[in-house]
Amino acid sequence: MLRKILYKLRYLNELRVFGKNTNIHELPEIFHYWSNKYLLPKCQSMGFENPEDFFFQQCKKHCQKYKHKIKILSIGSGNGELEVGLANQLVNEKIQNFSITCMDINARMLNRTQKLTEAKGVESYINTLKQDFNTWESNDKYDVVLANQSLHHVVELEHLFISISKALKPDGQFVVSDMIGRNGHMRWPEALTLIEGFWHELPKEYTYNHAKKRHEKNYINFDCSSRSFEGIRAQDILPLLIKNFDFELFLPFSNIITVFIDRIFGYNFDPNKPFDTEFIDRIHAKDEAAILSGEITPTQMYAVMQNRTLNNSLFAKLINPKLTPEFCVRKS
Repeated sequence: MLRKILYKLRYLNELRVFGKNTNIHELPEIFHYWSNKYLLPKCQSMGFENPEDFFFQQCKKHCQKYKHKIKILSIGSGNGELEVGLANQLVNEKIQNFSITCMDINARMLNRTQKLTEAKGVESYINTLKQDFNTWESNDKYDVVLANQSLHHVVELEHLFISISKALKPDGQFVVSDMIGRNGHMRWPEALTLIEGFWHELPKEYTYNHAKKRHEKNYINFDCSSRSFEGIRAQDILPLLIKNFDFELFLPFSNIITVFIDRIFGYNFDPNKPFDTEFIDRIHAKDEAAILSGEITPTQMYAVMQNRTLNNSLFAKLINPKLTPEFCVRKS
C-alpha cells in the first residue's frame, strides 16, 4: 500500500512539473562551452554531432536500408520537440517512408506535440499515444525504439525492457541517450569526494543553487527521486540493458563535471571569464582520468542496441576499447 501511495505522489508531481514546463532542455552557456570543447569531438568520432543528430542518423540509416514504412516509437517523448525535428530532417532529405509514435503519460505534453506537428507541417508522420511506460505492452512491432532522457524516470525498468524487446522487429534498434549514474542523480562516495575538493575552491557566488534559491557552503548530495521519478532507478539502467540487449554503439561520458555545468549551478559560470573556463577544464580533466582508471563511473551515455541473439555476437563501436558497457557499471 505504501509503495502505491508513493508512486501516486511521484506520478502527480511529475505531471505537475512537466505539464507546465514548455522548455525542458534549456542549459547554461557553460554547458555548451564544455560540450563543444570536449563532448562534441567524441560524438563526431562516433558519427554524429549532438543528441538530435544521434537519433536522426540512426533513423535515417534504417529508412534508407528498407523500402517499407519504418515504424519508430519514442518512449517518454515529452513535448515532442525531438520527434518533430527528426521528422522535419527526414522529410528535408526526401525520406518519407516512416512514421513516429510519441508515447508519454502526460496528456498536456502530448497536446503540445500535436500542436507542434501541425505548426511544422509534419502531422501526417507523427501520432501520439498516452501510456505509462511502467505498464505499457505493445501489440505492434517497431523498427526503431527511441528513448531520449526518459529511462531515468522509469520505475519498472525490467518490465519496460522486456516490452521493448518484444516490440522490436528482428533487425530493430533500441536507440538511447540517458543517465546511468546513481539513483536520484546523487553521487557515489568516490565521486562525491572529488566534487567536494573542487567545491571548496569556489568563491561564494559560484555556489548559488538556482533551484533552491540559496548559497550552499558545502555541496549537498541531493536525492532528486525523493519526491518525483527523477533518476528513480538510474543506477539500474545500464546493468539491465547489458542483461537484455547487445550493443552496437556505446559512448559513456561525464560524472563530476555535470554538477558544475548543469542547470542547478551552471548558471554561476561565465564561459567568457578565464577563471571559470580554467576551473571547468581542470574538473573535466580529472573526470576523464578518473573514469578511464575505473575510480569513478560515467553518469551519461549514448547507446544503440538490438535484441540479444545466441548466434549473433556484436562488437560494439566504442569511444575507447576500455570503456565497454560492463566496465562502466559500478562495482558495489
